[in-house]
Amino acid sequence: MSPQNIGTLVSIHRYPVKSMIGEELNTSRVGPKGLHGDRLFALADPVTGKVASAKNPAKWPNLFDFHAAYVDPIDNGHSPRIRITLPNGEAVLTDHAAVDDLLSASVGRPVHLLGIAPSRSTLEEYWPDVEGLARRDEVTDEAIPSETFFDCATVHFLTTATLAELRRLHPGGQIEARRFRPNLVIDTLPDLTGFPEGAWTDSVIAIGSEVRLKVTGPCGRCVMTTLSQGDLPKDVGVLRTAAKYNQAQVGAYASVLQGGIIRRGDRARISPA
Repeated sequence: MSPQNIGTLVSIHRYPVKSMIGEELNTSRVGPKGLHGDRLFALADPVTGKVASAKNPAKWPNLFDFHAAYVDPIDNGHSPRIRITLPNGEAVLTDHAAVDDLLSASVGRPVHLLGIAPSRSTLEEYWPDVEGLARRDEVTDEAIPSETFFDCATVHFLTTATLAELRRLHPGGQIEARRFRPNLVIDTLPDLTGFPEGAWTDSVIAIGSEVRLKVTGPCGRCVMTTLSQGDLPKDVGVLRTAAKYNQAQVGAYASVLQGGIIRRGDRARISPA
């Protein structure tokens, strides 16, 4: 069966430090662990060892007020430096001798910056009291895939069709891709409507001439989608809408079958696995 054109890659995003605001790219190399440099660093609680995540906003309420961007090229031989802009506008590099102290003061509790993901780690996730979620008003410990700082998978993508459907269902909200922290946003063709990613599990998506991704399943959403980000206000209605109309799923996860270079404007095509 010939690959079906589904649209165009309209934006590319990576997040150098887990749960901080990241950077938008025009092009990126994709490897076995997703976009190069994505979630290469994370903060951790030095007492428990648990990774800091906006999934538990009561403990980590201001992580989305931090911005992280690379200042060095990413190559396999050296650990690149990242500039972390603090909520007060000041910046610190990840190789600064007092980086932990400066970050701890800004976060409001002790943190340790990790540049190497451990073989086993966990984070805490708060499940808000929203009908349709697996748990409600509860905090759970969630395992992170070995030697990564990803929640579930190496690549997370989202379509403009899904964003349009959420806007239709929740007209009072500000539905923007950045609420959902995708790596890739695909501007889908007009005939794709509703939540198309839900039907693509196990399919292969080709981006440009090199990269091939296998869709591993829909992305279940959490409290992070409801949090304020810059000019986006807090909005529990975003998660309520996703739970009511699409089993709390927005976007999808994928693994990398074949790496290479992707560029904004690349055509996206889908075919059976």
